[in-house]
Amino acid sequence: MGLWKLVRGVRQLELHRLILVLIVFCLLSMAFLAYFVSNSPKIKEAPPMPFSDCGGVVAAAAGGQRAPLFLPPFTVRQRTVKAVDNSRTEPVVLVFVESIYSQLGQEIVAILESSRFRYHTEIAPSKGDMPTLMERDIARYALVIYENILKYVNLDAWNRDLLDKYCAEFGVGIIGFFKANENSLLSAQLKGFPLFLHSNLGLRDYHINPAAPLLYITKPNEVEQGPLPGDDWTVFQSNHSTYEPVLLALTKSSEALAHLGPHRALHATVVQDLGLHDGIQRVLFGNNISFWLHKLIFVDAIAYLTGKRLCLSLERHLLVDVDDIFVGKEGTRMKVTDVKALLSTQNKLQTLVPNFTFNLGFSGKFYHAGTEEEDEGDDMLLQHRHEFWWFPHMWSHMQPHLFHNVSVLAEQMRLNMQFAQEHGIPTDMGYAVAPHHSGVYPVHSQLYEAWKSVWGITVTSTEEYPHLRPARHRRGFIHRGIKVKHCHFTVKLDNLIQKNMKESVRFCQEIKIILIHLILIDTALLQLDQKYSNIVKYYWNLKKTNPCHDKRHKDIWSKEKTCDRLPKFLVIGPQKTGTSALHSFLTLHPAITSNFPSPVTFEEIQFFNGPNYHDGIDWYMDFFPFPSNVSTDFMFEKSANYFDTEVVPKRAAALLPRAKILALLINPVDRAYSWYQHQRAHQDPVAINHTFHEVVTAGPSASKELLTLQNRSLKPGTYATHLEHWLVHYQARQLHIVDGTLLRSNPALVMDGIQQFLGVTPIFNYTQALVFDEGKGFWCQRLEGGRPKCLGKSKGRKYPEMAPETRAFLTEYYREHNLELLRLLNLLGQALPTWLREELQSTSWS
Repeated sequence: MGLWKLVRGVRQLELHRLILVLIVFCLLSMAFLAYFVSNSPKIKEAPPMPFSDCGGVVAAAAGGQRAPLFLPPFTVRQRTVKAVDNSRTEPVVLVFVESIYSQLGQEIVAILESSRFRYHTEIAPSKGDMPTLMERDIARYALVIYENILKYVNLDAWNRDLLDKYCAEFGVGIIGFFKANENSLLSAQLKGFPLFLHSNLGLRDYHINPAAPLLYITKPNEVEQGPLPGDDWTVFQSNHSTYEPVLLALTKSSEALAHLGPHRALHATVVQDLGLHDGIQRVLFGNNISFWLHKLIFVDAIAYLTGKRLCLSLERHLLVDVDDIFVGKEGTRMKVTDVKALLSTQNKLQTLVPNFTFNLGFSGKFYHAGTEEEDEGDDMLLQHRHEFWWFPHMWSHMQPHLFHNVSVLAEQMRLNMQFAQEHGIPTDMGYAVAPHHSGVYPVHSQLYEAWKSVWGITVTSTEEYPHLRPARHRRGFIHRGIKVKHCHFTVKLDNLIQKNMKESVRFCQEIKIILIHLILIDTALLQLDQKYSNIVKYYWNLKKTNPCHDKRHKDIWSKEKTCDRLPKFLVIGPQKTGTSALHSFLTLHPAITSNFPSPVTFEEIQFFNGPNYHDGIDWYMDFFPFPSNVSTDFMFEKSANYFDTEVVPKRAAALLPRAKILALLINPVDRAYSWYQHQRAHQDPVAINHTFHEVVTAGPSASKELLTLQNRSLKPGTYATHLEHWLVHYQARQLHIVDGTLLRSNPALVMDGIQQFLGVTPIFNYTQALVFDEGKGFWCQRLEGGRPKCLGKSKGRKYPEMAPETRAFLTEYYREHNLELLRLLNLLGQALPTWLREELQSTSWS
């Protein structure tokens, strides 16, 4: 018994000692961890740069070993980071926003749009399914952005694992923002990461880490002195080698949290996760992107994480026009002292920008039209003419849109050219600017014709037109072979050297043109036309807007032109659904007028869907007569391929935002067969050499020509998909679905519904106006004596019956598409077409 008590006592003593040892060990471990956590992260050597498409490489930090700015991190096992796989990812950014109205989300989208980066937005899910990330073994997104990084770290386990595996597999990076608020914890660890956040801080004196791997546009050549705006900043701390600080700052006062370390210590507000923790690279911001430096770092982060597939070029071309030379009232024009200042400033700027040269725009009529001192200034300008570049205005500085005769306009230009030749001013620059930007947009065709015939102009610029809002949606464009650039500022020289201007110039897409009225500045007209040719892809597809919806546009538009010549409604197709019959019925109405026929495309203009679009608004309006009564006359056009051409809804809505839209739908199976027969009738060799069944069932290995015919047969019949494209740009009340089957059997009833939808008066009696033609098998116009006037022989052809197995195949093919159409029409409150109701009754659809 005594022995047992002794043994038990010894065991209890050993247990107590063991517990004491464990306690001491834990305390030491916590102290050890706290020591490293309380110190800022070390700046590390950059990993190898990802593959670059931008041209230009970020240089490594000079020298070999550097003295560490921070204490060395705790050594941990590092994960391998997968390189960005450009061949397996689409260059698209997936943006998770808090809501469609969130400010930071809108700022993110604004930068993506301004940079011409493709993107897709989703409301950030905390629970529920992720959007589709893959399509046929191709990653749909090259980068993921979270407006609120907490939505990422708090994802449910399934979705978090899904997204992380996707990012690790395809080398997709993540950008996240943490914007503190009054409810944010002052200190917390980011869930699942060896990273600590300290929030609601006031900071000052921003520093850029010169060794941060992501730096590209941003240059770490100075410190942003002074306090940073707001007291809601978050700083990051970690002892893991995966985190590299990008931007660092001091706390505003010594009252900062004690565990942040010494008052003079730098703290990271933007960190780059090199992916050594879990194989995924990230960039985390401790605030939003309102601060100008964050915008630069954000663009750099996009470039780095996408392997430079989405980036802004470091090359910039800056053109500054000194406008209105020789123009102005007495007392407002340049004197000798002004010209000397101009030359002196140009010389100073040439020390910073090689070959810096001012570009002077002149109107020769006003030469020597000032005071004696101003006339001497005119002479001094011409004495130094070879030290400047020159471009022509109008001879009398009149607005070109006031000239309706191209010959008179050209004569004005010849007078200016004659003045230039007499005074030795170069005339071969190929660049011009119209006074007040008149005639450039809205396009005045006479200006472009005269420019080309007299001056050989290939490039012009315009201040801010077209007035697309927001401004980042503005683009240049090409008209009649002349390239028009929109990026334009009107500034004074002292404003140009301010930091905000310098930063905005960094973001300009390749060429910036700055306009200055008699006040100084410019660089690099050098190879401007060639540069435009290289970036023409940005400017070709300008949306033509309605000049009458913008006061400034109307002010610089010819008084001979009127928006009353634009159509009030469109018949958009699709093809082979009966649109020609609908067109003929509409033109019977006394208040409805169609466009003039085209010599190429007959009753269709096909303006919004093809190369005709680049001929401009004037070309389009010439197809329509002047209405006799603006309020009661309804003009329209019918182009059946508008329906399924993706760019058309956006273009049409830009020019005709108030137009009404008529879409004519028949059974998509019958539409596909009609298209096939149409192609056979037009001697399409593919249609002649293949049965309809072979066409619609062809697999992906079939010939390109066969797949093209298949696509044109099947694609337009996915009605819901195309209607949704239109509903992005038009309201549901502007869309009317015409029942194609009912139009064939009871056109008067359908036309009554269309008249009611359009609001046209008087109500036309189609029952009396139409007669059924037994030979044709459809309704035609009733002439005097009851005789029918029908469409041509090519309309209403009778085809052989479709093979039953082909109809069954297509019925199944369109099954889901028709269900989508059913849901869409129910949502819109539109009546179901006859053929769709019959499909519902003859199948087991649910």
